Amino acid sequence: MEGMDVTGEPWRARRVLVTGATGMIGSWLVRDLLAARAEVFALVRDADPQSELVRSGDLARVTVINGALEDFWSLERAVNEHEVDTVFHLGAQVLVGPAQRFPLPTFEANIRGTYNLLEACRLHRDLVRSAVIASSDKAYGEQANLPYTETMSLQGRYPYEVSKSCADLIAQSYHHAYDLPVAIARCGNVYGGGDLHWSRVVPGTIRSLLQGERPLIRSDGLYVRDYIYVKDVVRAYLCLGEAVQREEVRGQAFNFSTETPRTVLELVRIIQQLMGSNLEPDIRNCARGEIRAQSLSAEKARTMLGWVPASSLEQGLEQTIQWYRDFLRNAGNG
Repeated sequence: MEGMDVTGEPWRARRVLVTGATGMIGSWLVRDLLAARAEVFALVRDADPQSELVRSGDLARVTVINGALEDFWSLERAVNEHEVDTVFHLGAQVLVGPAQRFPLPTFEANIRGTYNLLEACRLHRDLVRSAVIASSDKAYGEQANLPYTETMSLQGRYPYEVSKSCADLIAQSYHHAYDLPVAIARCGNVYGGGDLHWSRVVPGTIRSLLQGERPLIRSDGLYVRDYIYVKDVVRAYLCLGEAVQREEVRGQAFNFSTETPRTVLELVRIIQQLMGSNLEPDIRNCARGEIRAQSLSAEKARTMLGWVPASSLEQGLEQTIQWYRDFLRNAGNG
């Protein structure tokens, strides 16, 4: 998976802070920002040698700021001392299961972390000219009608959903109260190379099949989700980062989706077909605290931003499978 084809002009010499830079999306975002000749500053809490940011060598090409989202002064220092003009806030606790078992760290990282960062941006409005906040389809909570549209209320109920609803509303508040140049991205389930959370269905299924094991499905297999390829998500973030200066975009939230929802079982079957496997899934039906069905309308992003996904589910999964083949072969685990 290579970086996007960019001329670099919109991002050349921009001073960009990326939180969550060692995560799956953050790693690919940093790669494209570097390709576009931006100067990148990465907030890093824990060193992870298996992160794609490290494995690619890109970590050595960015300025690393050690700190946690929960520490306001680390964020203030990151923005102020490094004279940041653009922020991509991807840092979060991103797993539903841990949030359900013990919500406090999720609330601290996702809610406190968001208002800490936005407050640092507000204090240094003379520096920061755009901030893109990563929200989620989970922020909508359970809705009677699908697909989700941006006009729907945010009504998370379970801890992870609530953390995303709160962070999303806080970002909107900083725009409305302080005219902060903020835009919000709401994506479905993001997949792609570099996701090492094996409890997630895409990396977990691919690893199991590569190892000749039955793929594990925690739910009953009938939960419905949007799945979107990481490179399309990175394009969405960059698109928002460029557009946030437009009056009609500032303070707005945008859904990003392929608009082709699938059940978990359908997704696993597609991966099996692409990998030539007939191993039957092990359906545990033990998932708790998760929304039954989710899907997103991306009409607003199409009409206002001109964004459309470049990869179908099958195309994205083919590239993802190849990434994991290479990763597990080199790691000696597959």
